[in-house]
Amino acid sequence: MATFAGLVPFDAINAGHMTISHQATSTRAGSTAASAPPHLAIVLVSLAMGGFAIGTTEFASMSLLPFFAADLGIDEPTAGHAISAYALGVVLGAPLIAVLGARFARRTQLLALMAVFALGNALTALAPGYGSMIAARFLSGLPHGAYFGIAALVAASLVPQHRRSQAVGQVVLGLTSATIIGVPLANLIGQAVGWRASFGLVSVLALLTILLCALFAPRDRAGSSDPLRELGALRSGRVWITLAIGAIGFGGMFAIYTYLATTLIEVTKVSPTVIPFFLAVFGIGATLGNLVVPRFADRALMPTAGVILLFAAVALLLFPLAAGNPWLLAADVFAIGASVSLGAILQTRLMDVAGDAQALAAALNHSAFNTANALGPFLGGLAIREGLGWTSTGPVGAGLALLGFLIWIVAWRDASPRSIGFTSRRDAASPTNAPAGPAPPLAPDHSRSDAASDPVA
Repeated sequence: MATFAGLVPFDAINAGHMTISHQATSTRAGSTAASAPPHLAIVLVSLAMGGFAIGTTEFASMSLLPFFAADLGIDEPTAGHAISAYALGVVLGAPLIAVLGARFARRTQLLALMAVFALGNALTALAPGYGSMIAARFLSGLPHGAYFGIAALVAASLVPQHRRSQAVGQVVLGLTSATIIGVPLANLIGQAVGWRASFGLVSVLALLTILLCALFAPRDRAGSSDPLRELGALRSGRVWITLAIGAIGFGGMFAIYTYLATTLIEVTKVSPTVIPFFLAVFGIGATLGNLVVPRFADRALMPTAGVILLFAAVALLLFPLAAGNPWLLAADVFAIGASVSLGAILQTRLMDVAGDAQALAAALNHSAFNTANALGPFLGGLAIREGLGWTSTGPVGAGLALLGFLIWIVAWRDASPRSIGFTSRRDAASPTNAPAGPAPPLAPDHSRSDAASDPVA
């Protein structure tokens, strides 16, 4: 839990003090229940567990593709449509669910989204044929973006403004840690027991998330927004520019990751048994990036995003040079993985520019990244088919990162210094420097007279 020690619940700011929530207890006579929420670390771990389940199914399904293709009697390119069906579910589900769920409490949405996710993966494990597999993967993808969007908003609401990026990064840690632990474990189970057991494991993880969120996620009132107000985010040019940075700038990382295994075999000349090591190195880079980079983003949000885009471009340009040496390639893959931290930064930026449409903007962030997931591999594949070689994905990815940086320049020039993120810790913590767009309160309302009778858990 040391990872979360620097983050403190924000529900006491308006009262003029900041306390660790788990130390606060009700003073009402005869009360036996604590009225304060559990320690912030427990809440963030509960939210991150959902990210761990989502990351496991998203990345493991790629490594399990040969197994379910053979079992369902289809070739691997056709089986790849199951991956596309999941991505399509993410892109379509994120904005639709955010708009339709605008009137529901965010805690309720988290539980419902994980229930749908658990069902989709259970149906995947039981799929008797190609058609049912496609439908189950599409259903599994629908809650992906909306869950991460709502979880990010919940996490950010529990900390001071100047630590929002760190809180969002902790939630994303669930997904990045899945690339280190969940994906190899699912692949091992798939080889030892069968691919269906791997998707069954994901369904169990989703049920565990439901239990944790039911126990520890802060209770909040039904949303004060409405679908039309949420759709108002689509009229904001700043929202679209921020989404474009992710949709294009993030494509370079996906171009590399999609073809990394083949590059290792064909160019680096390593044994296939070593591939999991490189995938784990990528995951470690992504995890550490989400731990370290948001600390800088909380001091200077948009400048940090620009630096990460340039850092990613350099790492991607070095990919062809490093591919011939496994140790150099491992270092470069680690650096590329660290650029995943851009996701938490852009998520925080959207909170600043979305106004009342917080849920929709947060969910659209994951639609943007899944657009990058389609764009990067597509352009990388074109370069490979043109005979430019497996390492050509590096320059293609660098080009996407630089294009994302150009879009970032537009966002930088459009933003005022305060909206960019040049705020000191003291200024950021001040209630007067809250984001311009109000969001409904997510932390438990301790000002109500019956707070002790309405515990968080």
